[in-house]
Amino acid sequence: MSVQTESQATGRSTRTQRRVSQMRARLVEVAETLLLEGGVQSVTAEAVAQRADVSLQTVYNRIGGQQALLLAVAERALEQTREFMQTAYDDNGTVVERLLRVGETYIRLAFDRPQAFKVFVNPPEDPEAIEKIATLATEEHRRLTELLREGIDTGEFNTGLHPESAATALWGMLNGMLSVALRTDAMRPDTVSPESLVAAATTIIECGVLTHSTHNS
Repeated sequence: MSVQTESQATGRSTRTQRRVSQMRARLVEVAETLLLEGGVQSVTAEAVAQRADVSLQTVYNRIGGQQALLLAVAERALEQTREFMQTAYDDNGTVVERLLRVGETYIRLAFDRPQAFKVFVNPPEDPEAIEKIATLATEEHRRLTELLREGIDTGEFNTGLHPESAATALWGMLNGMLSVALRTDAMRPDTVSPESLVAAATTIIECGVLTHSTHNS
């Protein structure tokens, strides 16, 4: 009878853990797709199992029922959003350059990870999922408010702006514009490309946030 070495056992354990992690990630991705296609009611363990072509028990073992699936989708969106935004607020560059970088990073999130963006902007109707996403949204709002306040104090931004209100307005305008830019139906006119829509919105936001002298320099 062969003796199993510690390294062999560890190797098998690692492979098993990797397969479990990969399966869970796959199921969360399926749940996210179902959420965007049909809303909260479409995200069930049965639907995920059918779409992923696995047993219902696999879904329950790896994640759980509907509430656990919705929370897993929200957490995935949070992780992806953090990945994009974590370096946007560093201290490199002027306040104007940093504000533009934050906007560009958020726009890139929407286009590179549209599912994460949509879940982040419109989280599933699950109290725990909403609370988790709201926590990150509050943190992003706080950092944007501080950045705007810095620009207002230095005179680089319009001194008539209220930092908290301006941050909320920018957040809402970007989310609304990006939601339209990501559409592929008649809600976005054929004559308006996603790129041109982003460019127009960026110009409008810059003209409203920056002082006249800053904008022309």
